[in-house]
Amino acid sequence: MAIDHLDGRIIVLLAREPRIGVLEMSRRLGVARGTVQARLDRLQSNGVIRGFGPQVDPAALGYPVTAFATLQIRQGQGADVRAHLATVPEVLELHTTTGTGDMLCRLVARSNADLQRVIDRVVGFDGIVRAATAIVMENPVPLRIIPLVEQAADNRDGRE
Repeated sequence: MAIDHLDGRIIVLLAREPRIGVLEMSRRLGVARGTVQARLDRLQSNGVIRGFGPQVDPAALGYPVTAFATLQIRQGQGADVRAHLATVPEVLELHTTTGTGDMLCRLVARSNADLQRVIDRVVGFDGIVRAATAIVMENPVPLRIIPLVEQAADNRDGRE
């Protein structure tokens, strides 16, 4: 789904102030409350906005170590591996990939020693053949969406 400039402004405002109400959004954006509500409903139903939950920092929860694990899996075991990894709370994300591995996991742990426990749990499943792990040293560009939203809204309005 393409977004326009108003959709982009709504998303940026929500990203910067997630607790803002629809009425206040309409006031700041200079459009009717019904317009903002309709846009929000459309953005949600089309999957552009997936949720309004809090952003939680794993480090603040006591999991300061982040790592990425590239997994090679046995042919035909994808569904079983996904189900296994879904039971490991320290697996924050799982992507299927092309290239040398079949899956890429973002993992967190309480320490480097605890990371070994997490990796052992991840690979302790018959469907996983091999894992290669890289520990994150720093995150100089954390997950961000606003620049992409702004670009998408600008491109939709005919600007590059």
